[in-house]
Amino acid sequence: MSALTDQDALRWLRSFVDTEKALPRTPTEFNLPRTQALLDLLGSPQRRYPSVVIAGTKGKGSTAAIVESILRAGGLRTGLYTSPHLHTFRERIQVDRELITPGMITQRITEIQPLVAQMAAGVGGLSIYEVETALALAHFAAAQVGCAVLEVGLGGRDDAVNAVTPTVSAISSLSLDHMQILGATLGEIAAHKAGIIKPGVPIVSVPQAAEAAAVLAHVAAAQGAPLYIAGPDGLRHAADVVRPYPTVPRPDTLRLAGQFQIENAQLASGIALLLRDAGVPIPDKAFAEGLASVRWPGRLETLRLRPRLIVDGAHNGDSARKLMAALREIHPSGRLFLILGASADKDLAAIAAALVPHAETLIVTQSPHLRAATIPALLAAVRPFARNEPLATLDASAAIAEALRRARPDDLICATGSLFVVAAVREACGYLEADGG
Repeated sequence: MSALTDQDALRWLRSFVDTEKALPRTPTEFNLPRTQALLDLLGSPQRRYPSVVIAGTKGKGSTAAIVESILRAGGLRTGLYTSPHLHTFRERIQVDRELITPGMITQRITEIQPLVAQMAAGVGGLSIYEVETALALAHFAAAQVGCAVLEVGLGGRDDAVNAVTPTVSAISSLSLDHMQILGATLGEIAAHKAGIIKPGVPIVSVPQAAEAAAVLAHVAAAQGAPLYIAGPDGLRHAADVVRPYPTVPRPDTLRLAGQFQIENAQLASGIALLLRDAGVPIPDKAFAEGLASVRWPGRLETLRLRPRLIVDGAHNGDSARKLMAALREIHPSGRLFLILGASADKDLAAIAAALVPHAETLIVTQSPHLRAATIPALLAAVRPFARNEPLATLDASAAIAEALRRARPDDLICATGSLFVVAAVREACGYLEADGG
């Protein structure tokens, strides 16, 4: 058999079901046993290094980036697995923040392809995401990482990442999202996220709403998993013992902008403390260096000044409210020009209610992604909250050009509602890689 080319490898990967272009109707369509079966055939690469699994509604990607930055500042070789990507699939799988190369993808797929053919017919067909997850875990083993940081894609219990038994599990802020899949209440959503809690494995969460906190506490107790809360004053255990962070996350110690990132940094610091308890060598100085140097593009990211252009991936009502508070903090004066697009499965009215009343000018746009909300759907959602008749464009470049034409140097332009929109705006501004800079 001839060697696979890079194009052949990607073509093979894309031949599987894409659960991101059309979200599964139920979480069980992810079928965790399929991923476990493939990892078993690969020799269980995920067992060759300590790891962290992070679930949550908001902030899990930022938390993963901060944990990785702390670990790398401590001298560890790191693996980072996140989704979705902004510009290229390669962003999802990084070692020491270096994107996986096309050649490495081909090498891993060359190893995986014959194993997929061996899988028992009874487990069903794999998805792209499940193959990609196995690829990432195998790549980290081949790279001999000292620790891997793994972000859950959707939910927790049935997500492919949950095939890993980590050293530490973590849950970021929970709110209503993907309700058609995960449930209509915060408690139901928390139950899916709590599926990452493993017997005896420490679990750390940010402070949650009472309904979600009760679910996490119940599942942790049932699994015999020590439950920690990463709060403003330090890491708390059930006995209310506080362990201070080596560096207190504050706006002046954290590179990422926005008050909401402080909570993510507290969670990341708590994760790092628990990893250290488990024997992962992380010196105190790594906390300060990691917080100060972390990068995570597309989250309250400034792309240009005068007028200031900010992009952010806020994708539900709660994250939109936190974004609005952050925008007021960062740019208290000047008019707001809002460029808004979202996925069709989101609560468009909740996002609009949080952002649109504050905008002098609103431009709705539809990203090229298959899950994007249509222009008519966006207009119907935003009109009840808009000061003026919204503008509409199918092209992010045209939306940016129109906002720049109307804005004065002291105004603020914000593009948000979806990472798909963020990616389109970044590309329109000449950012072709999510390298953070």
